[in-house]
Amino acid sequence: MASAVVVDAGDAPEPTVRNLLDQESLKWVFVGGKGGVGKTTCSSILSVLLAGVRSSVLVISTDPAHNLSDAFQQRFTKFPTLVRGFTNLYAMEIDPKVENDDLSNEGMEGFLSELTNAIPGVDEAMSFAEMLKLVQTMDYSVVVFDTAPTGHTLRLLQFPATLEKGLEKMMELKNRFGGLLNQASRLFGLGDELNEDAMLGKLEGMKDVIEQVNRQFKDPDLTTFVCVCIPEFLSLYETERLVQELAKFEIDSHNIIINQVIFDEEAVESKLLKARMKMQQKYIDQFHMLYDDFNITKLPLLSEEVCGVQALQNFSQHFLTPYKSTLKRGTVEELEQRITILKSALQEAETELDRVRKGKQSV
Repeated sequence: MASAVVVDAGDAPEPTVRNLLDQESLKWVFVGGKGGVGKTTCSSILSVLLAGVRSSVLVISTDPAHNLSDAFQQRFTKFPTLVRGFTNLYAMEIDPKVENDDLSNEGMEGFLSELTNAIPGVDEAMSFAEMLKLVQTMDYSVVVFDTAPTGHTLRLLQFPATLEKGLEKMMELKNRFGGLLNQASRLFGLGDELNEDAMLGKLEGMKDVIEQVNRQFKDPDLTTFVCVCIPEFLSLYETERLVQELAKFEIDSHNIIINQVIFDEEAVESKLLKARMKMQQKYIDQFHMLYDDFNITKLPLLSEEVCGVQALQNFSQHFLTPYKSTLKRGTVEELEQRITILKSALQEAETELDRVRKGKQSV
């Protein structure tokens, strides 16, 4: 697979996303992975970071379960909206299943629904083409896609082929029924609404848009895909599947973000945390073994959600500087911290015991 980053032998790629900010030619950045791994947080932060080095940035959610509004704590619609606190960052949320108002008038809807039943995904492909047409007219410096879970994302990459099938089906209907459709539309007073040539033209126009963009998607200088995952078996498996599919579609991918990593930071050890860290480390090692030529960024599991521009900006530092645990086992400082915590816990337990004893005596 073609890659925009050349890695010297024996030189591991930097464990950050700085390479994405340095690649000035990038036009399209896809962020995807399994559901629930933090794709929206990562795409939001990437768009914030890109806004710091680019003239204009658009982040688009193509996931029907939109979370961009939650991440930025601001309401977004199907039209680009300026993100509060920025002069060059815009966001929009589109739903492929509902975006049909721009695609057809009422007379065509029945025919389009028939076409949709015949070719699954053609409605989404047409919606995506319309959205891309809109985006292209706006001339953003870079566009970040917050994609739906892996299966939906892979369908999105198949849209050019889907529209090709749609055109073939249309031609087949035209050849089979000749001018019957046109005669029926005139008979029922529908005018040109159901004219197959008009619909064929619409599909061909959309196919042209998608094919043009698809050529850009296959250019590693213009497009890259960032895989987001967590250090667990299913997520590793899904990432491997995604990377293989991206290679099949000739789409560049050289960044993996491993989210929700538990670092050894608790002075008083927990058996549960220790077991989880051991399990996570096993999968992190596998990620590094499988993707030794990728930029792999590890992000810490937090005790709170990352919501709002300030929280996104604060967390963004871990995308540019590898996260390091503040705790060093076996040092004087670590032992002193552990003793302080244990003393505090003992004091709290003694206070609780006294309270319970007094309660029993009063009864």
